[in-house]
Order: sequence, then structure tokens, then C-alpha cells
Amino acid sequence: MLEAYRAHVAERAAEGIVPKPLSAAQVAELIELLKNPPAGEGEFIVDLISNRVPAGVDEAAYVKAGFLSAVAKGEVNSPLIDRALAVKLLGTMLGGYNIATLVEMLEDAELGPNAADELSHTLLMFDAFHDVAGKAKAGNANAQRVMQSWADAEWFTSKPELPAKLTVAVFKVPGETNTDDLSPAQDAWSRPDIPLHAKAMYKNPREGVTDAAAQIEELEATGHPVAIVGDVMGTGSSRKSATNSVLWFIGDDIPYIPNKRDGGVWANKTELHPDERSNPAFSWATFQTARTLQGVAANPKIATLEEQHVADAAAAAAGAAAAPRAVCVMCGARPGDEYGPKKIPLSSRLFF
Repeated sequence: MLEAYRAHVAERAAEGIVPKPLSAAQVAELIELLKNPPAGEGEFIVDLISNRVPAGVDEAAYVKAGFLSAVAKGEVNSPLIDRALAVKLLGTMLGGYNIATLVEMLEDAELGPNAADELSHTLLMFDAFHDVAGKAKAGNANAQRVMQSWADAEWFTSKPELPAKLTVAVFKVPGETNTDDLSPAQDAWSRPDIPLHAKAMYKNPREGVTDAAAQIEELEATGHPVAIVGDVMGTGSSRKSATNSVLWFIGDDIPYIPNKRDGGVWANKTELHPDERSNPAFSWATFQTARTLQGVAANPKIATLEEQHVADAAAAAAGAAAAPRAVCVMCGARPGDEYGPKKIPLSSRLFF
């Protein structure tokens, strides 16, 4: 297994990308090595089980969680992973197959506090939340500490504060960037493989962007984080894969989570789609954004609704009732119309 994995690492390195996360079959083989480690491979295989297995409800995560749960409960032994480390690693798996064991371990006389530490920063609990709440009501101190930690939002307040100042190296992208520039449809087959798919970002050259990966790498040599700055960014269909590609280049590795990144700095001018500029299918917050970014005069319909809100505010200040409005902000329909321009059903309309 290790020989095949190292061959895969070398193959991917030749392409300039990191190896894929381990599969369920690879994790199953890895577990056997963790039970009986080959000489000189201990540190390497512990790193693999810790950092190269997907979190959540991936099939490989199921195999990993099953092994770590057995170690934590004392049902399986490994000379490399003791019960405490097993609990810690279960706490890095975000949610899914790790949760039941961590909740159960709250009752453990030795490792109950460890399980509480891990659950305190775990949010993807779903119905298991009620199991922790039940233990807390029954007097379990570890469960009570978890509930208090959640109530105090320590999962958030324990994170590093946003710096007051960021110094970045700017990767400037002129013109409009739509999601197909970041995650091309013709490369959809590679989207599950984030590092590979990211290579397709800005694959079509434009002014100032000839080889995005090489240009970003050159900017990274400055020692500053790279910020992507563009004129108009993110138009078109919504694609998580587009965000993944951007983050792969400008984000930070996530501990224990292979081939995904977070963070990053992105700056651009926000514009409204032409259809949005000509149709009142907005929330009031969007009207305010439109007023700020486009100017009220740019859209007579928005201007009219702006004036209506001003009139309503003045009427309210004078103690008078606001006049009923005859346009739906969701679809542009008037009362009595079967449909407005956006073809939204009557039940979903919101009239000014």
C-alpha cells in the first residue's frame, strides 16, 4: 500500500499537484499497518491517517472513524495511536461518523474531558445535539461543559482575530470574471479533484493573465499572501467549484482536511446583473445596494420604490399610515396580475 501510495505522490508531483486523499480501501490497508507498523514507517503512517483522509461522511472517513472509535473504547490496540490520540483525531473529522463515539466518550472516566474538548468545537451535530443536552440535564459535567461552550460560541471566539491590517500581493484580473472562467464547464469532470481542477482556472488567456498559476506563484515569492483583485467577479451560475479553485491558489491549508483550503483575500467592484437593474425583483436590502453602487437614477423602478420608502418614513413620522403599494418587489407584478415579469406565484409576492 505504501509503495503504491508513494508512486501516486510522485506521479501527481510531476503534474505539479498534491496527491489525492486516501480512498476507503487505502484506509483499510493503512489501519492494518497502524496495528502492526513496518519498521521506520510509524511517523509517516500516523500522518496519513491524521491528514490524508477526507472528513465528514466520505466512505474513507467511515473506515477511519470506525478504527479510531475502536481504539478510543479500548477494543483495538495500536502501538502508534493511544486512546487519547484516537479521541483527538475523531475531533478533527468535523461531523458524521465521529460524533456518536465522542458523545459516548463523555461518560468515560479518563477521557470524558478530552471528548468534551473535541465536541466543543464541533458544530455538525444534527440530532446528536439532543444526546449531549440529555447528558447535561442528567448531570454529566463533561456534557454541561460542551453545552456551555456552544452557548458561548467558543468555536468562533477561539479563532484568531482578523488582523487590523493586511499586506498582500495583488493578482490583478482585468474585465469581467464569470464562474466559467474559474471553473470551466468543459473541465467539469475534474471538479471533485480540487487541485487538478484548479489548474483550469483562467485557462483562456486575457490581458494581464497569461498563466494564472505561474503568476500567482511568482507573487507568493514576495512573502505576502496573494489577493485576487478584479473589476467584475463571479457573474454567471453559482459554482462551489469556482470558489474551490480560487481558494486553492490563495487560501490556507486546513489542518487534518486534505486538499481543501479556506481564508484568502478577494476584492472587486460589485455590479448588478442587467436583468436586475431593469426589474424590481429585489429585496429592500438590494435596493439600498443598488442605490449605493448604481445610483438611484440608473433605474427608474428602483428610484420609484426609493421615493415610496421615503414617503412611508415621512408618513410614519407624522403618525399617518403608509400608503399601500401596487408593485411586488419579488416579481414586479401589480395586485390582480396572475404573474409578473419574473413569473413568481402569487403566494410568494411581497407588495410595497
